[in-house]
Amino acid sequence: MRTVPIPVDVSKLSITCVKAPRPRVLNRDTGEIKTDKNGNTVYEVTVSVEDEFGRIELVKIGITGEPPIKAGDAVNAVGLLGYVWEIAGRWGISYRATALLPMQEAADV
Repeated sequence: MRTVPIPVDVSKLSITCVKAPRPRVLNRDTGEIKTDKNGNTVYEVTVSVEDEFGRIELVKIGITGEPPIKAGDAVNAVGLLGYVWEIAGRWGISYRATALLPMQEAADV
């Protein structure tokens, strides 16, 4: 399956950090941390996403470098992309963002 990035329109979403950013672990046995092609650490942030109809989902967003957010912060997900994946008959969507900023900082940009 070819992975095609799907842009996510965040203008009608309310995103809140529910778990502090942490490095993504590739192998729990060895403690190997995921890095991008440039060797930078990839962080994983768990957020709640609420749409305009009040539906809420918990999702994990991957991002290169530690974002300046903490649990409870309203977040602006800059450049949010979804990637559909399939392994052994199971499928899902993984998310990556260019930046995760506290809503106050995002408004200043």
